[in-house]
Amino acid sequence: MESTRSEYIEVRDSKIHNNGVFAVKDIPKGTKIIEYVGNKITKSQSDKRSDEILEENKKNSSYGAVYIFELNKKYDLDGSVEWNTAKYINHSCSPNCEVNIIKGHIWIISSKDIKKGEELFYNYGYEYDDDYESHPCKCDSKNCIGFILAEEHWNKVKKSK
Repeated sequence: MESTRSEYIEVRDSKIHNNGVFAVKDIPKGTKIIEYVGNKITKSQSDKRSDEILEENKKNSSYGAVYIFELNKKYDLDGSVEWNTAKYINHSCSPNCEVNIIKGHIWIISSKDIKKGEELFYNYGYEYDDDYESHPCKCDSKNCIGFILAEEHWNKVKKSK
């Protein structure tokens, strides 16, 4: 299958984590940039795949590589497929994009004006749990919390430091 495309972006090396997605032209706030695509899987399949990937990462001292996205209460989307260009958008504590699920499709939408050449980011929104420290953030933004967490959980980390 052919990779997903968007007139707004290209994939190239990122200082944050291997590959990143960069604007090839100015992107106005509110633009649907690219759809996050993959294979629809059940929650139990999702949990199993996530655990397997994280265990493999620990063995190899790897970072990242879980591309599973919550679609709804019953299903997730495994975006680890070759044709999912959106999987290369990195996390940041100062995002310029957000995720919206529109009629069963996951869209990456600009949350502010993005200039040509800027890297695209969204907050991955991980939940706070006992394992949050195994997801370090490398965004280096001025308000970086140090971990990939939904903003609603940032105060829990600040209190524990």
